[in-house]
Amino acid sequence: MTPPILSIVGRSNSGKTTLMERLIRRLSDQGLRIATIKHSHHQPELDQPGKDSWRHKQAGAGASFLIGPQQMLMVADHAQVPTPNLLASLYGTNFELVLVEGYSSLPGAKIEILRAARSSTLRCDPTELLAIVTDVEGLPPKPPQFALDDVTAIANFVREWMGRGC
Repeated sequence: MTPPILSIVGRSNSGKTTLMERLIRRLSDQGLRIATIKHSHHQPELDQPGKDSWRHKQAGAGASFLIGPQQMLMVADHAQVPTPNLLASLYGTNFELVLVEGYSSLPGAKIEILRAARSSTLRCDPTELLAIVTDVEGLPPKPPQFALDDVTAIANFVREWMGRGC
């Protein structure tokens, strides 16, 4: 079964990664198994030229796995755009929640972080958002809003959202 997927979106340097870290820690401490997906507009460079796994990939392997004592990395070609939904359905079955950093343009459940130091306007239409995490005053009353540092309330909101069947 595919776990629920929740995207944390916002402008560059708005605090998405910091919020993700805090939410992951809080929700993991509550016993949830969480997977994350980070969206980047740049080609990731996970494999180092000259290393064995890189050489395997260059020789034509469609995927190369680098296995260590406690971690695994995979570099793979993909024929279709690897959306969060596709990745969660393929690899997320051992998790109860997939948190995504980015992908603001895709449909799906989103919480936007809006920091006054970066912008006073939302990136997404408020009707597309489950909630807003912000220090900006005067936003529309819906969706629900949380203070930037109120991770407990945000985590509780996420748990309630999950409990409603997402």
